[in-house]
Amino acid sequence: MSRYYVNKFLFTVDRDPELLRRYKEDPRSLVTTWEQSIGPKLNDVERSTVHSLTDAERDALINHDIVALFEMGAHFFLSLTIFIAIYDEDWMQKYGPLSFQRDFAKRLAHWEGRDYPPVGE
Repeated sequence: MSRYYVNKFLFTVDRDPELLRRYKEDPRSLVTTWEQSIGPKLNDVERSTVHSLTDAERDALINHDIVALFEMGAHFFLSLTIFIAIYDEDWMQKYGPLSFQRDFAKRLAHWEGRDYPPVGE
């Protein structure tokens, strides 16, 4: 896994309301766009060809698969904040305050008592 690249995706998309909206509405399209044009940018003029997403990473990002991302080593806080931004309001209206956060914790409960997956390269 390119933890760096997955984490770069989570960080970049979470910081940009337009990217976040697009990721919520059409994750496949946003992941494709990000991988082709946003992710490789180092700055306004330089691009990198070093990193790419694996098929498993791409699928987990497209499917908002929180557990798979965590188990692959995506940074917990980056995953939590982006998916709160995507799901919290809808879940709160349907199930009440902190309902998404509780579900997030429940999905990862099988990791209790185990070492945190490594988040470094």
